Amino acid sequence: MNKTSLLSFVDQMYPSSSQKKYWTFRDESDLEKSRYEANRRFVLKHGANMSEEQQERFFLTPNEESLLRRQYEIQLREFCRKFQPPMPKSVAGTSFHYFKRFYLHNSVMEYHPKEILVTCVYLACKVEEFNVSISQFVGNIRGDREKASDIILNNELLLMQQLNYHLTVHNPFRPVEGFLIDIKTRCPNLKDPERLRPGMEEFLDRCLWTDACLVYSPSQLALAALLHSTSKVQENLDSYVTDTLFGGEKGADKLPGLVEAVRRIRSMAKAVEPPPRDRIRPLEKKLERCRNTIKEQEAKKNKGHRDFVDEEDELEMRAMEERNDRSARSSRQGTEECYPLQNSPGSQ
Repeated sequence: MNKTSLLSFVDQMYPSSSQKKYWTFRDESDLEKSRYEANRRFVLKHGANMSEEQQERFFLTPNEESLLRRQYEIQLREFCRKFQPPMPKSVAGTSFHYFKRFYLHNSVMEYHPKEILVTCVYLACKVEEFNVSISQFVGNIRGDREKASDIILNNELLLMQQLNYHLTVHNPFRPVEGFLIDIKTRCPNLKDPERLRPGMEEFLDRCLWTDACLVYSPSQLALAALLHSTSKVQENLDSYVTDTLFGGEKGADKLPGLVEAVRRIRSMAKAVEPPPRDRIRPLEKKLERCRNTIKEQEAKKNKGHRDFVDEEDELEMRAMEERNDRSARSSRQGTEECYPLQNSPGSQ
């Protein structure tokens, strides 16, 4: 393998994937724009007659939605971590991809995160070939498991549709293995490369709570994890990156961009913080109040529509019965003319 081909090798099929084409964005501002538009669509759909002040009091703002998503991403990580039987890292990574992709174009006010969360994990189990039955799966969920099964199965098709059926996800875990194998082969002076693994896995766990997977490639995430871990154990692999990975002139042109990507990924992971607890509870209540009010309004609207339809149906039914009566009388008259009844005067 030549020096400049390793990144392509560890990324494998990523450059030609749907993930690269449709779900990798230029930067975080693109993601925030999509989420803002999803929020505004929902607000305008259900609160077009409200003032801006009323909308802000009743609906979640884009920033409030962001805080709730972060809170449910923490719950998603915990659910995957405690899952039985133990879940492969690739399933957790794919679940996060699905969750983040879904809420790029949908509001948490329309689809509650606690329902989408478990559906993302269930679908990821299938796609990553981690074979668990629905009964095994919901065994990991507290509460009404039959209801949980219904929620998951009812939302599964919706989730796939919102993902545009782009279900294959390229995670950074395989590139991590590629880097470790390469380092063992080409960095003999580095003692026990396996001691880098815990730091790399911890770093990638933190990355799951960022938008890095929607902006950077799996190999860039893996390289950032590698350099983060080497700094933790007070090693230095700068020469491995500059000389071994990008030793040629062709590779040197790409080095500044890669260095900036790694710097930005490490900065994103370092900045991760859980949302303030004192803010989450009021936002949960606001979300439930908003969703319940909208459900009640839609139920009333649907009831009015059904009443109107029922009235129309009744009128149509009466008209149909009258037409049928006229048709039957006409038919009997025609039959009597062609086939006179016995004992009628004309039969004498």
